[in-house]
Formats: sequence, structure tokens, C-alpha cells
Amino acid sequence: MSKSILVIDEGTTSTRAVLFAASGEALGSCQRPLTQHYPAPGLVEHDAEEIWNLTLECAREMVAKAGGADQIAGIGITNQRETIVFWDARTGKPLAPAIVWQDRRTADQCMALRERGEEPVVQAKTGLLLDPYFSGSKIGWALANWPQLAEASAHLRVGTIESYLVYRLTGGAHISDASNASRTALMAIGSGGWDDGLTDLFGVPRDILPEITDCAGQLGTTTPEMFGSSIPITGMAGDQQAATIGQGCFTIGQTKATFGTGAFVLTQTGTTLRQSKHRLLSTVLYQIAGERHYALEGSVFVAGSLVQWLRDDLGLIGSAAETEPLARSVADNGGVYLVPALSGLGAPHWQPNARGTIAGLSFSAKKAHIARAALEAMAHQTHDLKTAFAADGADWAELRIDGGMVANDWMAQDLADILAIDVERPAFIETTALGAAMLAAVGAGLYPSLEAATAMRGGVTRFQPAMPDTDRQKRLNGWGDALSRVLAPSS
Repeated sequence: MSKSILVIDEGTTSTRAVLFAASGEALGSCQRPLTQHYPAPGLVEHDAEEIWNLTLECAREMVAKAGGADQIAGIGITNQRETIVFWDARTGKPLAPAIVWQDRRTADQCMALRERGEEPVVQAKTGLLLDPYFSGSKIGWALANWPQLAEASAHLRVGTIESYLVYRLTGGAHISDASNASRTALMAIGSGGWDDGLTDLFGVPRDILPEITDCAGQLGTTTPEMFGSSIPITGMAGDQQAATIGQGCFTIGQTKATFGTGAFVLTQTGTTLRQSKHRLLSTVLYQIAGERHYALEGSVFVAGSLVQWLRDDLGLIGSAAETEPLARSVADNGGVYLVPALSGLGAPHWQPNARGTIAGLSFSAKKAHIARAALEAMAHQTHDLKTAFAADGADWAELRIDGGMVANDWMAQDLADILAIDVERPAFIETTALGAAMLAAVGAGLYPSLEAATAMRGGVTRFQPAMPDTDRQKRLNGWGDALSRVLAPSS
């Protein structure tokens, strides 16, 4: 138990490496920002070579901090999920921009498939809906529109971010863990394999896709020259699944919400695959020794990125931390509601062409009201999800929250008030990295099971609802009115 765990946490806006003790203590971290590319409205891209270079830089720094590769028991990888990378098998070099999960370029294609009646089949097989969010339509679009991919011929490889990183780290292992593979809309979620009907539907050849693996175990080994000597890769999961693991949600019904670039709620459903009737997603939470555990998921596309937009593009705030004192400086939202459909609307609405709005503005509205409305939108969107989960028979008794936004005490309390349930925040809020560390620790044999690895979690703070019912309902009515303007056909 003296060896460390190295976690690669490759997110949307930054890439990090975190060094964990087997006890769960974070021993150090290295973080680098990623460049966001917006070549046209609705298009979001990353430079996969930049991702690789910055990831390797951070990982090497943490290996050095650990005292060398021989002091690391295993590597855990967690990542932005539906983002897709195209690379040359001979070099590992990317052949095109990485298409990011927020990208909406295939919205019309997905709508056409829905109008053809394909969505019920896709949902039955994958647990997902027809939306440009998922990787399958992105891959099909790229193959049809980027000639260099066809020119690569038999040397073309495609995968989500963890698949790409493993290929580079190992010098050629082409694998994807089941949690990430379940987000492509190409995997049959019940059987755990790529589905011929789905690959045909999206125009994706099977031979360019990776092998689907467990989320913990001996998954690969880095090349010796990467870190001075080889290190086993022993854990992998998509970021939201990793956060659910890091929150210790191993009992059916336990629920977490991560507020990062977007907001993502997952409820553990055990080894039973449950299909949503209210436009939630079914997803693989993790797979170990071939046994899949599932979750219901609700995805909100804009959360922390809304605050970033207020800061970087509107100039209303100088830092994200300013939102809390601004929210506290006014008694209420002043009738201002912000619907953050800047990348369309995710669950439970699934309207990729929706656009954001700020409603209720008057001359009495101040910067503080807009900042408060932005934070309130987190609770409003989460309440919409809670309603959908309850309708699917998976209501929440409490909510475990994490991600960069939840350091904001005002927002955490507002969640408890609007949801009318207790909200629990761990002392270590970067549970995505912790979940990857737990998987890697199990895969490296440091713990016998994920349940045992919950020893790596720390303390928690609880927020209890304190808002009068009349005030809560007034807020929800105002949100419903603002939302209806975004959802209206004329919008």
C-alpha cells in the first residue's frame, strides 16, 4: 500500500495529472489549460496533439514527484467522454481536429434519423437518444467530410479520449473501456459489444473502432521510455462515471451531480439495465470482470461554462469566485431568469437547436441579478432532471455533488432549497480524479473491490433545505415561464 496511483484527468477545458496515495490523499497535481476552438457557430474542436503533449507533461511531473515510475502501482484515466479523436495507427498522430462533446454539427443528421423513426431502435440498443452529443454521428460526419481520413485507409484509428491516450501511452494498444464505449451510440449496452446495425446506421466501419474492455484490471502498460520504466494502466472510466464512483454511489438509488463544464446527474441502478421513458439516458457505470453496472443519467450541457462565458465573453465578472458574493448582495433574482441553452438543451428536453435567453430584464436589473440568475439556473436545470428521474421511478433521497462549481456555498445551498432534499458535498470535490484512482487501485490489487476502495473518500458537508415552499414554487414558476420561451417552436 506504499505505492502511489497516478491519475490522468483529461477534461474539456484543461488536462491534469493527480498523484494519489493508496489512502486517497492527493499528494500533488499538475494542470494545464486546453485551447478551445470554435471554427463556426455550433462547432467545438480540440487539438488532440495539444491534449497529448500537455497530458504527458503533467504526467511526467507527477511521476517525478512520486520518486519515479517504480513507485506507481497503476495509472487511472478519466476523460471528457463523447469527444472523438482520429489518428494514424503508424504514428499515433491525430489526422484531424478532435470533435468535442459540445459540438452540434450533426444536429440536422440526428433530426433526420429521428424523423425516419430510428430513435426507438437506437435507444433500445444503446440507452441513448439521437443527439449530436454522442460520438457515432460525429464519426460518421468526419468520415464523410474529411478526405484525409479516407486517405489513411487501413491505418485509420478512431476512439474517445481515453482510447487515444492509451494508444499513445502504450505505443499501440487500441482499447476503450465499457463506460466510454457506451457513450458512442455504437455499443449495444446490454451485450457490451459494438453493434453492426448501429455502425451501419452512422456509417462507421467496425475495423477502425477499439476493443471494449473492463474499467479496472491490467488494461495495458506504458512504453518504458515514456516515464523511465513501464507503468501498468489499471483503471479507466468516463468522467461522469468516475465521479459517481468517487462519490461512493454503489447502492441502487444513490445519486451524484457533477457541476463542471456541464452538469451531469447519475443514479446507480445496479446490474439491471433500466430504460428511461422520460428522455433520460441509460449508461454503463462501470464494468469489472465482465460484469456491467448501470446508471440512469441526465446531462445538462451548460453549467460552469456559463460562468466562464459571463467572465470571458461578456466581461460581467473578473473571476468565477465573484459570483457568490454577487448572488448574496441582492435579496432575490429581481425577476431575472437565465436559460443557458448556449449549446442547445440536454436532458430532459433534448433540443440541440435551442438558444439561451435572459428573461425579466428591466432598468432595476443589476450585474448581481444576472450573476445570481446564472447560479440559480444550476438548481433550476437540476430540478427539471429530478422531476424526470422521479417519473422514471428513480427519485432522489439526497444528492451528492462535486465539480469545480460546488465550492460555491451559496449555490450548494440553493440546490438544497430548490430540490427540497439534503445535498452532500465531499471535502475533496475533485471526485472524478478520485474515482479514477479508486478504479486504478482496484485494478492494481490495492483494494479487493470498489466498495472497499471507498476508504479513499474523505469527510463531507451537508446542506439542508431551508426555503419556504411558496418561495420555491415562485422560483420554479418563473423558471418554467423563461424555459417555455426557449422551447417554443417559434424560437
